[in-house]
Amino acid sequence: MKIATRIAARLAKAAVVLLAILVLNFLLIHAAPGDPAVVMAGEAGATDDVFLAQLREKFGLDQPLYMQLGKYVWDVLHLDLGFSYRQQMPVFDLLMDRLPATLLLTGSAFAVSLILGVAAGVLAASRVGKWSDTLISTVALLFYATPLFWAALMGVLLFSVVLGWLPPFGYETVGSGFTGIRRALDIAQHLALPALSLGLFFMAVYSRMTRASMLEVAQLDFVKTARAKGLSRAVIERRHILRNALLPIVTLAGLQAGQLVGGAVLTETVFAWPGIGRLMFEALTQRDYNVLLGVFFVSAAMVIVFNLITDLIYGIVDPRIRAQ
Repeated sequence: MKIATRIAARLAKAAVVLLAILVLNFLLIHAAPGDPAVVMAGEAGATDDVFLAQLREKFGLDQPLYMQLGKYVWDVLHLDLGFSYRQQMPVFDLLMDRLPATLLLTGSAFAVSLILGVAAGVLAASRVGKWSDTLISTVALLFYATPLFWAALMGVLLFSVVLGWLPPFGYETVGSGFTGIRRALDIAQHLALPALSLGLFFMAVYSRMTRASMLEVAQLDFVKTARAKGLSRAVIERRHILRNALLPIVTLAGLQAGQLVGGAVLTETVFAWPGIGRLMFEALTQRDYNVLLGVFFVSAAMVIVFNLITDLIYGIVDPRIRAQ
């Protein structure tokens, strides 16, 4: 019952935060320079005042800002994110069409970065001061300092252009007609480079954090007591050091899971990956405000969901939190 109450309180706070983000995004977008009616009129080849007035009336841009805001919030509460004049389809349908690709990319990158990063950190901490520790720390620092877009471009150059191992762009082979397992394998081949490029930076962060956290926990009294009891090194590292060292990793992973969506903008643009990150970049250049607001709303909701999941996982890793 206590867990249910805590989850309900988190959900209530999340709803308030999401509403505040919704309002703030709307005000910031409309404070930015540029008139979407002018853009639409220019694309239609007509810029006279009568046509501009008709466009503003059609999309509600002639109303006062507070009325536009109220209508937008009311529509969002009913899962109506507006209409994309550029794509000529509802924003909700457009986002639902692009969201699975982004979730696949960010989920794969998150899993790769977390698993490989923690494993590298554990290995470095268990061999502190040796050449393997130095090598892992150096490689992690290199990945951490490398710009994401440069790593993505170099990955395309090496693995696609030079070696020819992986396809450079896209979600799947166009016109292949693959189904079932063959289509899944084709998508996995296209996913490898974007997921690795996006995950390299975060893998470096996790490895450095895991190493530092394990070395810190190893000096605590309960670990010394475990050694005095004669427990093996493997048992001490797994049951005592690693489990307690994972607490800051869980916190960091929850925060960075939301940041992956931001990193996906560059990755999806470089690799022509059809997700909401690339959609946001296209909407920004086209001043498609409804799409931008929809992407911001979905991204904020994903970050909040990730934080809620992190709270629950934290309670599993550290039982003391469940007692609070």
